Amino acid sequence: MKQEIIESGKTVNEAVARGAEKLGVSADKVTYEVICEAKKGFFGIGEVPAKVKVIYESSALDNAVNFLETLIKNMGIKASVSVSDDGEETKIELEGEEAGALIGHHGETLDQLQYLVNLTANKDEDSDGAEYVKIALDIDGYRAKRNETLRALANRMANRVLKYKRSVTLEPMSAYERRIIHSEVQKIEGVGTNSIGTDSSRRVVIFLEGKNKRTDK
Repeated sequence: MKQEIIESGKTVNEAVARGAEKLGVSADKVTYEVICEAKKGFFGIGEVPAKVKVIYESSALDNAVNFLETLIKNMGIKASVSVSDDGEETKIELEGEEAGALIGHHGETLDQLQYLVNLTANKDEDSDGAEYVKIALDIDGYRAKRNETLRALANRMANRVLKYKRSVTLEPMSAYERRIIHSEVQKIEGVGTNSIGTDSSRRVVIFLEGKNKRTDK
């Protein structure tokens, strides 16, 4: 999204700094066009201030970070926002003692917040040739801990199926969490998985191989 503002100052740098402040960003994040250079005049008479057009074009990531910072500020939550990009994944992490309130039951609130973050980041996708950017959102390393819990659950339940020769139906999970269960169970010989139910009630069933067919991967 492109924002422009015309601002004046005793110098070009001062005018740029004022414009950036009004746009809500630091001066190093804007570009500018000089409309009029400052003129000193004679004993203050005829003095002309510098006038510039300050331009700020926010990226998809900027939009996402601004959205999150505004959200936690409005909610009165003390947390910091950090960004990382390893070339394969763009990730935003919220950290702070109060940030956990945004995780929700089994990460449901976090998933919904991640959806809103991506929606905000890509609101200008169809303009100026902008490309869709996928952002992963995490809070205090929750996702890694949850993934570890799910893998342990998959192994424990698969071993129960092998021991008692009876299928096990897990609690409802998101598509992302079901994929982790499916993937982990695939590593264990003699058992398979499928999914049953619809929408938010969709569950993974772990069964003895040969008694069912694997579906919905």
